[in-house]
Amino acid sequence: MNYRNLHRWDVTTSEARKIQDELRDSITPLWDGRVVRTVAGTDVGFPDRQTVRAAVVVLTWPGLKVIATHVITQPCTFPYVPGLLAFREIPGLLSALEEIDDEPDVIFCDAQGIAHRRRMGLAAHVGILLDRPVIGCAKSVLYGKFEEPCDERGSYSHMLDDQGETIGAAVRTRHAVKPVYVSIGNRIDLDKAIDMVLECSPKYRIPIPLRLAHKLSVGEEVL
Repeated sequence: MNYRNLHRWDVTTSEARKIQDELRDSITPLWDGRVVRTVAGTDVGFPDRQTVRAAVVVLTWPGLKVIATHVITQPCTFPYVPGLLAFREIPGLLSALEEIDDEPDVIFCDAQGIAHRRRMGLAAHVGILLDRPVIGCAKSVLYGKFEEPCDERGSYSHMLDDQGETIGAAVRTRHAVKPVYVSIGNRIDLDKAIDMVLECSPKYRIPIPLRLAHKLSVGEEVL
């Protein structure tokens, strides 16, 4: 799987924030209507502070059957800095995605998309580099305010920034269970992103592509 090499990764934190500001306007918040035949989940684990274990799992759509996986372990040089997770994790993810022969139609990231103070969470950053539909689906909130959605599965409430603009949604994937936090990465709209998250979550809080990618990232088998 190919990606666009738009900037360096060996940067300072101030340079990283500048890159986010420069890339932000490249996001396309529209679904292009493509036929979806495969989806992918991505996640990153850290066996230790200096090592990243990046995982990708590709599944059929809508059957959600695993057809490909890849895991890569490599050094991690960027420190943990809130809001700059992309610079710590994406180099490993790109290395893993490069090994995937058939490009998935939609990619799920266990991260924020535009629900980020600079509108450039990891999922948005990945979406720009890959130039394809990417959904951010996080287990916790990084930025944004929202009202708790109703307890019913499928209910959601919009997440708003400080100016009241919608940047994502808190989505209830199981009845009376804590929501997940969905935001667009690139080349998809929020309604489509919410629908796909729900379709990928028939039994669990976390969408199946992300559940499986997490297992791979911590050394478990998924086949």
